[in-house]
Amino acid sequence: MRFSFPIVLFTAVLPVAAAMDGPVRVENGQVSGAAGTSSEIRVFKGIPFATPPVGDLRWQAPKAAAKWDGVRAADKFSPVCMQAPYPAGSVYAFPAQPVSEDCLYLNVWTGAKSAKERRPVMVWVYGGALTRGLGSLDVYNGEEFAKKGVVLVTFNYRLGVFGFFAHPDLTKESDRNASGDYGLLDQVAALEWVHKNIEAFGGDPKRVTIFGESAGSWSVNYLMASPLTRGLFQRVIGESGAVFQTMRTLAQAEEAGVKFAQSQGASSIRDLRAKPAADLLKVGGAGAPTNVDGWFLPQGVYTTFAEGKQNDVPLLLGSNADEWKSLGPWPANGTAQTFMDQTRRRFGAEADSFLKVYPAGSDEQAKESYYASNRDMTFGWQERTWARMQTKTGKSKVFLYYFSRAQPGPESARYGAYHASEIVYAFHNLKVENRPWEDADRKLSDAMSSYWVNFATTGDPNGKGLPKWPAYQEKSDMAMGLGDKIEAVPTPHKDQLDFLDTYFASLRAKGN
Repeated sequence: MRFSFPIVLFTAVLPVAAAMDGPVRVENGQVSGAAGTSSEIRVFKGIPFATPPVGDLRWQAPKAAAKWDGVRAADKFSPVCMQAPYPAGSVYAFPAQPVSEDCLYLNVWTGAKSAKERRPVMVWVYGGALTRGLGSLDVYNGEEFAKKGVVLVTFNYRLGVFGFFAHPDLTKESDRNASGDYGLLDQVAALEWVHKNIEAFGGDPKRVTIFGESAGSWSVNYLMASPLTRGLFQRVIGESGAVFQTMRTLAQAEEAGVKFAQSQGASSIRDLRAKPAADLLKVGGAGAPTNVDGWFLPQGVYTTFAEGKQNDVPLLLGSNADEWKSLGPWPANGTAQTFMDQTRRRFGAEADSFLKVYPAGSDEQAKESYYASNRDMTFGWQERTWARMQTKTGKSKVFLYYFSRAQPGPESARYGAYHASEIVYAFHNLKVENRPWEDADRKLSDAMSSYWVNFATTGDPNGKGLPKWPAYQEKSDMAMGLGDKIEAVPTPHKDQLDFLDTYFASLRAKGN
C-alpha cells in the first residue's frame, strides 16, 4: 500500500553525543542513568516518586519519597504494582514481572544534554482496567519519542484492591474525608514529581502532556476533571477511554468495601492491612472502579465538564475501529435471537431504536452489531462526548481521531484495529513487536508519533509535511482518519453515536 502524499517527519535537531552523562540531581538526591539503544538518549529507570505504600500506608494517599545520600543508580525498572497476570493467550499478556506493593517508581527518557533545554514533556499513563499494567512495558519504551525531542516519563500506580478500595473507616481516617481513589492520587503524585524535577532532565515543567490508553485514558480524563491537578499539565491525549456515564458514589464504594472486609473476616482496617498482599490479590473483588470521593473528584466527570470546571487545556483523543474484538469475543453460541433478547433486557423501551442502528436481521449481522455497539458505547461515544463537551464549555482546541489500521499478521482479520493496537504506532515502536510490518505501517507510525510530538510541543498536532488535521467542531463533526490513508473524515458511526447521546441522556435523567 502507498500513501498519496509525502510524509515529512517533525524532528528536533538533537546532539550526537550522549545525553546527561553525569548524575542528575532531583529533590531527593542524585540519580545516574544509562545509555539508551541510541547513544544520544539517556534512560533513568526506577526513580521513587513516593514512599512505598506498605504497612500502615496501605490505603493511604501517597507520601513524599525519602531522601538518599550519594548517587542512586537508576539503571533498572522497579517491580510492578500488585496484579494478577492476564489469562494465557490474551493479546495483552506480557512476560512475568516481579510484583510488589513497593512499586511507586517512574522512568525518564531524555535526549537533552543540559537542564537548560526545556524540551516538551510527555507523561504516559498505562491501561489495564485499573487492575493490571506497568510503566516498563516494551511498547512504552520512550526512546523514539526522546529522539523526536520530548522528555518521556512512565510510572507505576496502585491497582485493583490496593488502589481503589474504599471503606467508611478509611474515609474517617482521611484528613480529606475520602477513600478509594489511591491509584489516581498516585498519578497526581507522579505529576507533582514531574513538575518539581523534570527540568533537571532537560524538560519544561510548563509544557507537560499527559496521555494514556484505555484505563490510562480514563485516568487522564479524571485528571483533567480533578481540581488537584491545576497547573500540573498543559495538554491531554486520550486514547480509547473516558468516563461520561454516571459514576459510583463514595457511599456505594464504601458499601462494597464493607462487604469485602466481611468476606475476609476482618473486623477492622488494621486487620486488613495485616493481611499479606498476595492473599488480598487472590480474592480481589474490591478494586476498580473509581468513585466520586469528594476530594480527587468533587463531582462526576460529566458534571464537571458540563459546568466548565475541567482543566481547560488542548485535547487530542480518539478510538479504534475494532475495539471490542479483543475484549469480548462473540459467544460461540451467539445468535440474532440471543442478541435481540439481551438488547430488550438492557434497553427496554429504547430497544427498537437500538436495533434500528444496530440491526440483527441475521446471525452474522447480529455479530457485527454486537461488536459495533460495544465499541461505540464503551469507547466511540465516550470520546466524541469528551470532544463535544470540551468545545462547549472550554476554550482550548480539540483534535479527534479514528484509528482503523489492522496490524498485519495471521490474526489481522480476526482482530482488526483492536483495542490498544494504536499504541505501538504512536510510540513509533514497531520494532518491539514481531509482525510482518509493511511500508504503510511504518509511514502511519511516523505520522502518528509526529502528530503526538507536535501536539505536546505546541498544543496542535499539525506540522510541515503532515496531512492537515482540523480542530473538532460539533457542527462539522470531523475526525482525523488514521489508517491505510491519513485524512480528515466525517466522524464514523454518526447515527449510532447520536442514538447513544439520547440513550445516555435518559439514563442521567433517571440518575443511572
